[in-house]
Amino acid sequence: MDRIEADLNGQELSIAIVQARFNEDICTGLTKACVTELLALGVAQEDIVITTVPGALEIPLALQKLADTGEFDALIALGAVIRGETYHFELVSNESGAGITRVGLDYGIPIANGVLTCDTDATEKGRDCARTAVEMANLSIGLTPDEEAFDEE
Repeated sequence: MDRIEADLNGQELSIAIVQARFNEDICTGLTKACVTELLALGVAQEDIVITTVPGALEIPLALQKLADTGEFDALIALGAVIRGETYHFELVSNESGAGITRVGLDYGIPIANGVLTCDTDATEKGRDCARTAVEMANLSIGLTPDEEAFDEE
């Protein structure tokens, strides 16, 4: 039986981060923790791209545009939606999550969803998203058929 092991080697991976600016103090902390972990996993600083958008609902479109370039091995979505700050907490939470998932499936690119939906101030999850992005990028690369192998047949 073959077993594919987790691979957290970030060398030669290109990762893009989309960060919401709403609840900026929390989101900036998420991004800092995420970048720190990506660097610790071996992703080169020049292979990390960060873009910001106004809020969580805008994240899926930015992810889609980044995925469309074909330049990235994985994407990371970071944001914080806190109940009570907006009357439409459920809408923002559900729609941003569905949009993020749809982009990943439509483009076949791993996306680590670090958009936190909380009743109170969020805890930092940026580090976890970095690890997820690197592991899933390597898994995706490993599961992609080698075109040369098919050409030889």
